[in-house]
Amino acid sequence: MLHNRDKMSHQVKKKLGVTLHSGEAEFRVWAPFATNVRLLVPFLGVYDGSNTHDMLNEGDGYWSVFVEAEAGQSYKFLIDTGRELLQRNDPRGRIITSSENGVSVVAATDFDWGDDLFMPIPKAEQIIYELHIGTFNRKDPATGGTFYDAIEKLDYLKELGVNMIELMPVTSMTYSNGWGYNTSDIFSVETAYGGRHGLMEFVKACHARGIGVIIDVVYNHFMSSDLWRFDGWYENDRGGIYFYNDERGETPWGARPDYGRPEVRQFLIDNVVMWFSEFRVDGLRLDSTAYMRNTKGYNDDPPHDIGDAWSLMQEISTTAHKVRPGAIVIAEDVSTNEFITKPHMDGGCGFDAQWGIVFPHAIRQLIGLNIGEPVDFLTELYHYYNGHAFEKIIFSDSHDTAANGSSRITAAITPTHPGSVLARKRLLLASAITLTSPGIPMLLQGQEFMQEGAFNDWQMLEWEKTKQFSGIVTAHQHLIALRRNLAAQTGGLIGESVALFHRDEHNNIMGYHRWNAGGKGDDTLIIANFNRDSFAEYRLKLPLGGTWMVRFNSSWTGYSPDFEGEKIETITTDDTSIATLPIPGYGVYILSQE
Repeated sequence: MLHNRDKMSHQVKKKLGVTLHSGEAEFRVWAPFATNVRLLVPFLGVYDGSNTHDMLNEGDGYWSVFVEAEAGQSYKFLIDTGRELLQRNDPRGRIITSSENGVSVVAATDFDWGDDLFMPIPKAEQIIYELHIGTFNRKDPATGGTFYDAIEKLDYLKELGVNMIELMPVTSMTYSNGWGYNTSDIFSVETAYGGRHGLMEFVKACHARGIGVIIDVVYNHFMSSDLWRFDGWYENDRGGIYFYNDERGETPWGARPDYGRPEVRQFLIDNVVMWFSEFRVDGLRLDSTAYMRNTKGYNDDPPHDIGDAWSLMQEISTTAHKVRPGAIVIAEDVSTNEFITKPHMDGGCGFDAQWGIVFPHAIRQLIGLNIGEPVDFLTELYHYYNGHAFEKIIFSDSHDTAANGSSRITAAITPTHPGSVLARKRLLLASAITLTSPGIPMLLQGQEFMQEGAFNDWQMLEWEKTKQFSGIVTAHQHLIALRRNLAAQTGGLIGESVALFHRDEHNNIMGYHRWNAGGKGDDTLIIANFNRDSFAEYRLKLPLGGTWMVRFNSSWTGYSPDFEGEKIETITTDDTSIATLPIPGYGVYILSQE
């Protein structure tokens, strides 16, 4: 039995996996309950004297060997448990050919990054685009997309105004397809997507266009058959050395890693380092941290808390910021725990931001969709973590809200005609509210060109819709430009201040004020009609009098010829700051002063 005090005594600073040297390679693996470990290289499916190498027992459960080997050679470990022989892939293998019956491959360490000097983008200026490599730019309905396919669309994303891409998990996954959350090997990039080299090329291409890359990682559970009872040891019919061997080992999706075992903690920390040092990514988004820190995924539930996970998450954020200063570390949590983004000195995890999971439901309710239990949008509008707006990621759609029995907003509005006028107007309204509310805004791939249906791992984006709905794409370009304050006209949108100045509950019309330093080119007003009815002359009091420039009118016919919005350039108040203006149904204005 491996007692807790034994778990804390091991040395964990040894370099594991493969280290290439001139003409040879060093292989090291952690298998504390093995009676003997041999290296099979090249892996031929059989083992004889030509490809079998005994590994040295270094103590503390580590085994190592130097052999002649080079990049491209396949290998596995042959672990003798005293009862059986187990063929295992390298837990830190940088290349796994497949999660089913695949083999580890020695990875090349060189890559030409050119003059890549990409600097992190400040949180206040970030526009995130959530992207699934397998469906983003799929050339053939029967073949998944790759990093190289995605690179072909980066110029489009740059023109759209996106400056951060969040990749859904790209590590090797069970069955080599899916959303990516069926993670099997966290150090290996999925070969079906283009593998290790493909991801490096993708990051390099993004950086060349001024776009940062966030990787979605899964540390709350593993689905790897090779990690399961890796060296034969286990307790209570559970997973062995990489997992909790009691009730903490259970999650809805797979076995939970043992965050209290130093070797497993180092396994995860080294993975964090790999993403920033080897792939030069600009951020991480940790999937379901609630299920890391609590066995039930709850917030305030001490009996089920996992203290080891909390300290590990603190170490993850510290490590990430040390290796990549300016990196953004995001948590997907329950959206009600400020300690996720609170500094370490105050007992927090020190993450930079967390997903505002309630926000999209508030948006859907605003535009008239049934979400079940009501959500107050104003509560969400004013909901800052620790008083900082940019500690929250906000969105109207994500892979979660557009799947799991639900659908994208376009399909939810008019299921039989997701490209209808009604769908277009309400989608733009949802996008405008997201891009003008306090927080870091995120779009789901295809949202800007009316992609329909639900999110899944097989339906490819319909890129012809960028032409069919070119005006809606243009509207998103304009919204993103305003959000980023590219024309120095809407500085309030990169500020943290917000105040509601108008709420007409009878007609469902709302106005809110955004500002940073305040003044001309800064104070920004958003006036939104969440009602089908139009108003030829609507009166409301603005927080500041004078002449306001109309920077965006979502119902403008230039965005769609069947919209009814007029081309309005200015709105001027009377001496009491009352403005009179036409408001189209499901329309939104963005105003600022010169």
